[in-house]
Amino acid sequence: MSTADGQADAFAAFPDDGARHPAVLLYMDVFGIRPVLEQRARELAEHGYYVLIPNLLYRNGPTPLVELPEHISHEVRPAIAAQLIPLVMAHTTERVLLDADAYLGFLATQPEISPGPVAVIGYCLGGVLAMRTAAAYPDRVAAVAGFHPGALVTDAPDSPHLLIPELPTQLHLGLAENDMPPESVDKLNQALDSAGLGNTAELYPDTVHGFTMSDTDAFNPAALQRHWDRLLPLLARALANT
Repeated sequence: MSTADGQADAFAAFPDDGARHPAVLLYMDVFGIRPVLEQRARELAEHGYYVLIPNLLYRNGPTPLVELPEHISHEVRPAIAAQLIPLVMAHTTERVLLDADAYLGFLATQPEISPGPVAVIGYCLGGVLAMRTAAAYPDRVAAVAGFHPGALVTDAPDSPHLLIPELPTQLHLGLAENDMPPESVDKLNQALDSAGLGNTAELYPDTVHGFTMSDTDAFNPAALQRHWDRLLPLLARALANT
């Protein structure tokens, strides 16, 4: 897939029925494209969506950027993250939006995709990128969902919570209990309420960051099901007319 800075590798899944389907742009977590995310895309495709997962860090090389074990335990997670976090930190907001334009442009030209806006979802850092994409391209994004998105309230001038007034009404943020301190969650909810988007953020009980990923020790099966229970109706509402 062509971008302004080169070629981005990606994974796509879609129904093999010859019909056109709404698109979902899925932003990966810090560990990147791997079997658990490929299966996530296939499951979404079974519900009638074309799902694209770009390698967000393609400037540093194709997937996989680092060697990953089959299961990312609490013991090995810090060492793996230490290799990837510097690459994520170099992925500036400017790069995020430049790439988002390319990803959305790619989706707009695929013969398997029906015309109209797309949904953008993300896990971990991908939740923040989903919010940035929707705020920057409101006419091209109909829905946003982020799961265990980390710190959405920071002191930075481009803190994700400042984007909330620009987000679509079809929004869901599924928070892990350790994503943010309680005062930050309160500030997030205040921003959502002020934008008329109250009740779109939900603290998933008994969860830690990464709860949807079955290849990590953070995995929580009940929370993954709750994620599906929130995500699928959201997509159906937002993309019904595409």
